[in-house]
Amino acid sequence: MSTSVVYPYAKINIGLYVIEKRADGYHNIETVFYPVSMHDILEVTDAPEAGREAALYTYGFDIPGDPYGNLCMKAYRLLAADFPLTPVEIHLYKHIPMGAGLGGGSSDAAFCIQLLNKHFGLHLTHAQLMHYALQLGSDVPFFLQPLPPAAYLAGGRGDLLTPIPLSLSNYRIELRFPPVSVSTAEAYAGMIPQRRDVGLRERLLQPVDTWKCIISNDFETTIFEKFPVIRSYKEALYDEGAVYASMTGSGSAVFGLFRI
Repeated sequence: MSTSVVYPYAKINIGLYVIEKRADGYHNIETVFYPVSMHDILEVTDAPEAGREAALYTYGFDIPGDPYGNLCMKAYRLLAADFPLTPVEIHLYKHIPMGAGLGGGSSDAAFCIQLLNKHFGLHLTHAQLMHYALQLGSDVPFFLQPLPPAAYLAGGRGDLLTPIPLSLSNYRIELRFPPVSVSTAEAYAGMIPQRRDVGLRERLLQPVDTWKCIISNDFETTIFEKFPVIRSYKEALYDEGAVYASMTGSGSAVFGLFRI
């Protein structure tokens, strides 16, 4: 029996601008994805006696909803539609909180694609992996990128990725988790897209000490109004001495950068 294990990691968003709504219903955004050292654990094991193609077993944080709709199961079915995959058990230990804007589900999906590719010896190219990733979610392609570089400027739906020379090695990244969960739909509700005269990449060239005044997350406007507790967690990070603090993604987690 063959077993394969990987460790899907989380990300934070440094800046997030919602630029415009697209004809396909998605939004064009501009943001920077930066990995952080928080991981799930994902294992695939052959299950030759199983009566179905794949079964998902989860541990750690509860995952709401039908397991059949989990992104790891969707990743298996996408590949199984094109390749003769044999039955497997997928074991997922959730350590990255859900509804926090840390990309845990997207990371699980990306790592599952890569894990299944290796487990079954499919020899898919990076372009082929990206093709499947885009069918699973806008953030999923980021988690297929090589690290380092650690930081990627993301445009389009979040799928147009450009590596940028941004290092936060001189800072400690601290995460805080308000006791609420925010869905992407909630985050976009009431959002008014807007273009900037100065792009995010140019703003990131400025000293980190200035980011508080020049780099923002557009989702904070509506999310803080609905969930004031998230704003209080961000303000607490500044009170503790963070040089920059922000909600990540569509929330609810917030992070602070502290000088080492």
